[in-house]
Amino acid sequence: MNRRRFLTTSGSAALALTSGASASLPLPAAAQNRPRQPSQLKLGCQSAPTTDEHLGYLARYGVRHICGYPRIGDPGGNRVYPTVDELSSMRDLAEKHRIEILCVGPHILESSYINNEKHPAIMLAQSPERDRDIEGFQNLIRNCARTGLPSIKYNMSILGVLRSGTQPGRGDELDKVWKLSEAHPDTPLTIAGPVDADAFWERITYFLDRVVPVANEYKIRLACHPQDPGVPPEGYQGVDRVLGTVDGLKRFITIRESSYHGLNFCQGTVSEMLADPKEQIYDVIRYFGERNKIFNVHFRNIRGHRNDFVEVFPDEGDVDMVRALHVYREVGYQYMLMPDHVPTAALDPHGLQSFAFCYGYIRGLMQSADYAV
Repeated sequence: MNRRRFLTTSGSAALALTSGASASLPLPAAAQNRPRQPSQLKLGCQSAPTTDEHLGYLARYGVRHICGYPRIGDPGGNRVYPTVDELSSMRDLAEKHRIEILCVGPHILESSYINNEKHPAIMLAQSPERDRDIEGFQNLIRNCARTGLPSIKYNMSILGVLRSGTQPGRGDELDKVWKLSEAHPDTPLTIAGPVDADAFWERITYFLDRVVPVANEYKIRLACHPQDPGVPPEGYQGVDRVLGTVDGLKRFITIRESSYHGLNFCQGTVSEMLADPKEQIYDVIRYFGERNKIFNVHFRNIRGHRNDFVEVFPDEGDVDMVRALHVYREVGYQYMLMPDHVPTAALDPHGLQSFAFCYGYIRGLMQSADYAV
């Protein structure tokens, strides 16, 4: 487009946007005669906390569905699950902002480093403590059902989220980096000690054997996040991250097969597992999506590949996010697309501006896809 035509078109667009509150730009000619086919995709977010202030921020940017984090009124910190009243209070607060809570984040099985976990027994296979914490998770399932909250996300991680540093991104942002060749853990092992694949699968299976039947009974979806990032089979800090490969995730969903047992599908983390994510990620989405095993999506992007990548804004990574969104539609995915791991900057240390950018980006893709063939 030449400069004169650009200015003329820009001026017409500005006039259309300012000529009245209801004015809008016309659709392209090819789309004008094409019926809008809205999908069931929902713009969502899992950022915390679920407070009046943060809910107001989310509502400001058109986020109407979220993962919520209930407060637990237990000064001693021994109760790991919220009561029905505590869940209802969180739900009511969100509804005040016209936001619906579609997922709940528990106070155990988070993505944090095991040495920092207040309740590590499930992942350490410590009995009888892990049975007590599993009972707490079962109570969370029951209380979510009684409160009308349909899903719970969780992690089965010992190492948390591994990154080796940061590097400058566009503008004044900082992007997080993982280069396995440059990663140097603070200690050779965590408090978990060596955990090979067999030991890790035992801990996963022990948990699923006890919670999936309760999820079936109460019809609550359990969404597990992959391990971020994957590491070589010999492990990192003595830990073989079995949920850090696509084959591992395929095995995971077959343990206690159930329509309520699936994935908190982090597209960024799964991309980090692949040798060529810009070509491979779409078939992975199809594999789990066609089996109805995707319960949430962290819709984020990376540049790079397994063992060497940088986290970036969704519009500047290797994965074609437009194509990815169409695959989610193709497989009938109907839950949230959420930003995750956004870049930060000195003037935006908590990433609120970055999240706002991602909300608009995802909303725009969703709306444009409604008119696509």
